[in-house]
Amino acid sequence: LKKGGLVIFPTETVYGLGGDATNWSAIKKIYEIKKRPLDNPIICHFKNIEAIEENFILNDIAYKLANKFWPGPLTLILEKKKLSNICPNLSNQKNYVGCRIPSNSIAQELLWNIDFPIAAPSANISTKLSSTKVNHLSKKLKKEIFVLNGGRSLYGLESTIINVNNKNPKILRLGSITQEQLNELIPDIVFENNRRFSTSSPGQQKKHYAPNLPIRINVNEVLDGEALLNFGKSKLKSNTIELNLSSKGDLEEAAKNLYDYLHKLDNSKCTGIAVAPIPNHNLGKTINDRLTRASAN
Repeated sequence: LKKGGLVIFPTETVYGLGGDATNWSAIKKIYEIKKRPLDNPIICHFKNIEAIEENFILNDIAYKLANKFWPGPLTLILEKKKLSNICPNLSNQKNYVGCRIPSNSIAQELLWNIDFPIAAPSANISTKLSSTKVNHLSKKLKKEIFVLNGGRSLYGLESTIINVNNKNPKILRLGSITQEQLNELIPDIVFENNRRFSTSSPGQQKKHYAPNLPIRINVNEVLDGEALLNFGKSKLKSNTIELNLSSKGDLEEAAKNLYDYLHKLDNSKCTGIAVAPIPNHNLGKTINDRLTRASAN
């Protein structure tokens, strides 16, 4: 990292592909190896809030959220200070950058052993499935980049992204922290799923988080040759392969299993993946957001 190289490292959400957030050469490598559009911003990871305060302006709402959820799966869109040396290319030349403090112990140890923040999107090829285990990583990434293996991700879904730069904070990306949890702290916070935020927040592309196989969601029948990603006590059946995100209907268990099971089904001998309906509340909203983008044409 100090030499401008990249590293794949674990976080509590998904695995990240990281480089020095102050080094344009490193940032450029991230975009190139992921085949990521340059207008798709990258989240910066910091060791603590003091490191964020050196570079960004935090208002009362930001501190309220930070005190509750950091370290953890929360990303805040913050305004950069004029003296910040964070590379402008990672945020599409804008002064607003997604910042978070990961709670994963390996990520924390890594951040404490360097004197710069780590810019890190998810460790995958752009639009493809995120990785919650090292064996999910593409052969290209594992071959070319140093990997820190931290086992299975704790949550299994990306961070929740919030824009806090006005009096009406908005959720830009649903994640491991639910809207219901946020409403307990900030009652009027809303989820604004709007394409105009696509260059302010990662994860806003219509097609994203997708397996290689075609995927159908909210199915009431499974077609011949399709694999089934089931949930709860659904009576759906597949004649090829079936995995149940949570047979007991637990959305936290389902969230943790989502990418792992999609990777397994994507590598099975089937013609496509059919997905049972998922309840649209709490983490179910995040799961449905990912599945909707994964199934987009």
